[in-house]
Amino acid sequence: METIRPEQVVHVPPAPQVSVKREQFFYDNKIVRNFAFATAFWGVVGMLAGLFVALELVFPKTLSLGPWFNFGRLRPLHTNAVIFAFVGNGIFMGYYYSLQRLLKSRMWSDKLSKIHFWGWQLIIVAAAITLPLGYTTGKEYAELEWPIDIAITVIWVVFGLNMFITILKRRERHLYVAIWFYIATFITVAVLHIVNSVELPVSILKSYPVYAGVQDALVQWWYGHNAVAFFLTTPYLGLMYYFLPKAANRPVFSYKLSIIHFWALIFLYIWAGPHHLLYSALPNWAQSLGVVFSFTLLFPSWGGMINGLLTLRGAWDKVREDVVLKFMVVAITAYGMATFEGPMLSLKSVNAISHFTDWTIAHVHVGGLGWNGMLTFGVLYWLLPRIFRTELYSKKLANLHFWLGTLGILFWAVPMYWAGFMQASMWAQFTPSGQLKYTFLETVTYMKPFYALRAFGGALFISGVFVMVYNLVKTVKQGSLLADEAAEAPALQKEYKKHEGEHWHRWIERRPTPLLVFTLITILIGGAVEMIPTFLIKSNIPTIASVKPYTPLELQGRDLYIREGCYVCHSQMVRPFRSETERYGEYSKAGEFVYDHPFQWGSKRTGPDLAREGVGNNKKSDTWHFNHLDDPQSISTGSVMPAYSFLIDKTLDITTTPTKIKAMRKLGVPYPEGYERQANTDLQKQAEGIAANLRKDSINVPSGREIIALIAYLQRLGTDIGKEPKAAPSNGTVAENK
Repeated sequence: METIRPEQVVHVPPAPQVSVKREQFFYDNKIVRNFAFATAFWGVVGMLAGLFVALELVFPKTLSLGPWFNFGRLRPLHTNAVIFAFVGNGIFMGYYYSLQRLLKSRMWSDKLSKIHFWGWQLIIVAAAITLPLGYTTGKEYAELEWPIDIAITVIWVVFGLNMFITILKRRERHLYVAIWFYIATFITVAVLHIVNSVELPVSILKSYPVYAGVQDALVQWWYGHNAVAFFLTTPYLGLMYYFLPKAANRPVFSYKLSIIHFWALIFLYIWAGPHHLLYSALPNWAQSLGVVFSFTLLFPSWGGMINGLLTLRGAWDKVREDVVLKFMVVAITAYGMATFEGPMLSLKSVNAISHFTDWTIAHVHVGGLGWNGMLTFGVLYWLLPRIFRTELYSKKLANLHFWLGTLGILFWAVPMYWAGFMQASMWAQFTPSGQLKYTFLETVTYMKPFYALRAFGGALFISGVFVMVYNLVKTVKQGSLLADEAAEAPALQKEYKKHEGEHWHRWIERRPTPLLVFTLITILIGGAVEMIPTFLIKSNIPTIASVKPYTPLELQGRDLYIREGCYVCHSQMVRPFRSETERYGEYSKAGEFVYDHPFQWGSKRTGPDLAREGVGNNKKSDTWHFNHLDDPQSISTGSVMPAYSFLIDKTLDITTTPTKIKAMRKLGVPYPEGYERQANTDLQKQAEGIAANLRKDSINVPSGREIIALIAYLQRLGTDIGKEPKAAPSNGTVAENK
């Protein structure tokens, strides 16, 4: 070894000591604990509701405990409980834990944190009360009525204000990638909620959306798809970018890939909503935009998945031993599967098969159970032992939960994929003589074994959740909460010198306000391009002279249809396929829906389409509808529809009729000025006619009952465009003429 002589040593004077002021502070773990407990509690509630409605399709006559527990009322409760209660609390749990540590700051206001927590829980309780009682807007994932919408807005602002002021007062200059996703979630969800919730109140718990028909459908699925994007995806990606590296003790695989992932995802996602409306009455140019941007979403989505999985490079031995990482790996894999399938389902050829079937239900639950559920469980197992300063009570129970959850997802999703493909195949099959091979009811009865397997998978999954709750309760009891966790960090230095070779994106990562503004601009572009022409260019929605406003009785019946959640099982949109025009009648056109507040196109056919229920081969007598609503299985053997016999005894509230007529006129429905004063006279006359028809068949029911109004609405459907069903024209993509 070469020896260094003293004269070769270069003496460098010591660098001057820079006095860096260090500040002591405390992280707030109480708010993290509160949201963690709420996450587990509402997860159990939401999933039990899901299991119950799944079993209702297996045992419809036994479990349809109407009206409050009917499928149409409980299914929105299930979706809202899982999305906004379980996942929502999971988001805030992760936010409050990670944000404080990434910013080296306590939340700006403990009081705002508490208001956020209790306000959010009260909103959930309000939803849990109002939805089973039938108070709903009839718009999927946005069913809550206007007072609750206002409360959501207020609490969301409270959350955002607390978060953003904390960011502004941070001690850590650099904004880590997770915070980019947190900011994007806050601003985009605010825009989505406000735009989709513009409604005209009729009473304290009743409103009509200001949009109608095609425009309402576009706004709803712009909101609906992006609620998935910016409530179920972007915040959880932020949690992934924080908790996965923490659990694996590895840095994120690629900083540059995270930049591409973030900006590409938030720009592309906002355009994708129209792929829920393919082959519908939505203008073709809007459908095409939805297809293009939905397919392109594959690339940033998989970029994020790859970034997550490759973060675990060199740590796979640890994955085999660490149950938290097992949950996270399955979650990221499910995210990859769902974000591959989503772009594929947006292709018209695939969408023609999947839409309105259980295939879409399977797709949604792979994301919900796999991505959101498993990541939430992993975060709970990692986080609660730390803030309670103890070890997880039982790793064996956690591993049992992992396998119950994983197998539950498989038993849930695989039968539904099979069922969806079989539904589409059976709906479209013809006999050699050119007749439809299967009635719709035959396809329903064929699905029952798949529905039973789905319920079994759900039972497995929720049994794992019960195991988790027990494990976490025992963990909490053996520890003690570190409510205020001491920390220390240097104060934020106002002056900053750019480092040699520093990436250009670092500029915006140090500036939260420009990051917020650029994010807002990015997400507004797609929505503006799709919505502005649809609202301002009249040729996008050509009118039909024969389409008239609903009569007062039909309007009341339509509100009952929405109240009972009929839209969750029945569509009102005939697509231009030969199989659909043969089965239902003439394909749907944009001008038919100009007076529909809200639209009722639906997204799932557990029952048949009803767009042409009042005309042609679909038309049934008032007596048939009465008996079918009273006891569906007595009329349609094998039906999974719940009974609505309570409508026979319940008196229709006609005191609301004048207010509803005036509200509709304000929204542009051409009721004559002052018509509200004679509306109930017309209502009673039409109701008497239906009651008289029923008496001819020895059914004596007063004309003032709710069932009369619902029959009136069902008999109206499709009558505006003609008396007989017609096949779609032949143009290569739609139905052949008969």
